[in-house]
Amino acid sequence: MPDGKAASPERVVIVGSGFAGFTCARKLCRILASAERDTEVVLVSPEDYMLYTPLLPDVAGGLIDPRFVTISLADALPRVRLMVGRAESIDLANKTLEVTSNHGPERELSWARLVLTPGSVTRLFDVPGLAEHARGLKTVAEALYLREQLLRQLELSEYEDDPEVRRARRTVVVVGASYAGTELIAQLRALADDYADRRGLDRSEIKFLLLDTAERVMPEVGDQLSDKVLEVLRERGIDIRLETSLKELTDRQVVLTDDSVVPAYTVAWVTGVTGAPVLSTLNLPMEKGRLVVDEQLQVAKHPEVFAGGDAAAVPDLTKPGTITPPTAQHATRQGKVLARNVAASLGIGRAVPYKHRDMGLVVDLGPGFAVANPMGLRLSGFPAKVVTRAYHTFAVPRAVNRWAISLAYATNAVTPRPLSLLGLVSPEEASFDRSERIPKKE
Repeated sequence: MPDGKAASPERVVIVGSGFAGFTCARKLCRILASAERDTEVVLVSPEDYMLYTPLLPDVAGGLIDPRFVTISLADALPRVRLMVGRAESIDLANKTLEVTSNHGPERELSWARLVLTPGSVTRLFDVPGLAEHARGLKTVAEALYLREQLLRQLELSEYEDDPEVRRARRTVVVVGASYAGTELIAQLRALADDYADRRGLDRSEIKFLLLDTAERVMPEVGDQLSDKVLEVLRERGIDIRLETSLKELTDRQVVLTDDSVVPAYTVAWVTGVTGAPVLSTLNLPMEKGRLVVDEQLQVAKHPEVFAGGDAAAVPDLTKPGTITPPTAQHATRQGKVLARNVAASLGIGRAVPYKHRDMGLVVDLGPGFAVANPMGLRLSGFPAKVVTRAYHTFAVPRAVNRWAISLAYATNAVTPRPLSLLGLVSPEEASFDRSERIPKKE
């Protein structure tokens, strides 16, 4: 159904409500209001919230309620017209896009300026059984499923007579030893330890295996902190196998690239990201699965189209010849530049290039430990824990969420994690095609 092509000649459509899209929408509305411009800003998003993805490992580990990491778009962006749906196809020549929804008819939406910030999805490889039997960590559904899958398998293992099946139920495999995968396995290990202690089980009977094709765990933080992370994880009983990945998966076991077989019912695939599937429909230049843009975040030959965040290959002016990594830090700052440059294209202010030096990473590794390298300062242990939790708490873009997260951390410091199963997410709902909308291969 058409959506008023004649209406609002200066309509700006933003696709995606992640860090870049959310920040762009909020700042652009402020710029337009200050300039007293009657320009409509439409945000197209499959969800009615912005998701603070860096805290998904804490959701999977049962530390934080998923509501606390979702920021209501209706509350946070009152000047924005929200269209809950998915951008399926984009017609650059006619300046329209098709929006589909499970709850309403297909709509055609026109635009004068288009901002592409649909984010990223888990990067999958051609590994037999991967799409069917592994789960990612990009959505609330995936995080909740991993928590409940672990607890369910531990419960079932207590009444399992077959020792091989019991070992498989008590084994978790995480593929990807970058910061997301490492945070995930640390939080799941802590959850399993709490379960074991309260059920009278031996912690060592619950096995965790971390795989990566790299030579180091978390190479992003530098050799010194990487070595410390490796030491701490191994002290917690996590089996780490580097330069190793998956060769094949079934519903009960994984085969590694060294041909060893590990019985396991729970497999998480956290190996990196690629641009959202809608980008591949544009027939535009791509780099590493991301849309190529210039330093002002504009698409070549389409000055009315902008892109940023995980969806865009943004030149890193601080490291010539490279593109910025797909992190929340860059996406948030790119959102601000997108807003400014879109406004400049409408005659408000002037455009600026995107230039930001990476300020470092913060990584929470479970009870009592974290690593961080803010501004090049290497921290580990309790000081890093304080910095990490403070950073994430204040980076969440809404006060009520910050308050809830702070209370959750304070509560967890004096009470055990909840172990109850709520059955909120089915295996199908947490699959890559349902939760992240990654198309199935034929």
